[in-house]
Amino acid sequence: MSDEQRDTGTGWPQPAEPRRPSGPAGKPDPRPGAPDPDELSPLVPPAQEPARQEPPAQEPPSPPAEEAETQRIEAEPAPAEVDPERPEPVDPERVAVAPVPAGRRWTSAGVMITVLLALLGFTLVVQFKTTSTDPTLAATRQEDLVRIFSDLDSREKRLQQDIEALEESQRQLRSGEQGRQAALDEARRRADELGILAGTLPARGPGLSVEFRPGAGKPIRADRILDAVQELRGAGAEAMQISGSGGSPVRIIASTYFLDGPGGSLVVDGRSLSGPFTITVIGDPKTMETALKIPGGVAASVAGDGGTVNVDERGVAEVSALHAPMKLEHARPVS
Repeated sequence: MSDEQRDTGTGWPQPAEPRRPSGPAGKPDPRPGAPDPDELSPLVPPAQEPARQEPPAQEPPSPPAEEAETQRIEAEPAPAEVDPERPEPVDPERVAVAPVPAGRRWTSAGVMITVLLALLGFTLVVQFKTTSTDPTLAATRQEDLVRIFSDLDSREKRLQQDIEALEESQRQLRSGEQGRQAALDEARRRADELGILAGTLPARGPGLSVEFRPGAGKPIRADRILDAVQELRGAGAEAMQISGSGGSPVRIIASTYFLDGPGGSLVVDGRSLSGPFTITVIGDPKTMETALKIPGGVAASVAGDGGTVNVDERGVAEVSALHAPMKLEHARPVS
């Protein structure tokens, strides 16, 4: 292609099509062996033959620069009038997305750490609930829970009163003029308390009368009586005695023992008692009754054996049975 053709945009010249040979005035060629004018030129390939490889398509001739500029100006639409009150539409393709800061991107390590922390917190919560839940209290009725709370509240009040009494005694002992008299009074009071606990002095006060009746063919066992004594002591019992259907009562102290006797009898400190048995106890009636009737306690155990436990509250209960003092063989008081 010449420079003139490139500048003017005329492109390549069109090739001449093959023409059929003909004689003068369109008559057939008189030469021997001349081709038939109706046949195609041997230069044109037959239709059955595969098409020859076409040369690469040439770029269409570009129009002259002036004509192209004129066409571009005519093709451009007239600018529309801009309404100042109407906002210009936003092209979504031109809206730039703000890049996410590097510190806010979640990585695989960050996700793994978050999952592990969540699992650790869940494990700690489950362990705390498991260890802090008491299966016995969880199955207890609301009325029984109220009794237990009342028992604990009564114990707390009693211990608080004991603390206040001891602090008052300490203040009196440390005072100047009343020190000696206060010491004597405190000694007498302590002696009376120890005498009641040891069973050498009688006692009276508010308390309970607890009766144990055996069931048909199954006597009250000694371990049931021992459990009742332990429950009463834990509820604040200060003095106790046990009696049977016949014979004198027996004072219950720290060294008292219980054994099963023949024929459903009970042996207490070597003395035989026959049923039914009655324990007279001095202390807070409400607290001690709650301790005996707690679920799974003494009353429930005796009922499981076929027996019954009858609790009677008394405004004034008397514990008159005495325990013989122990003879000391080696110990002597120090003055």
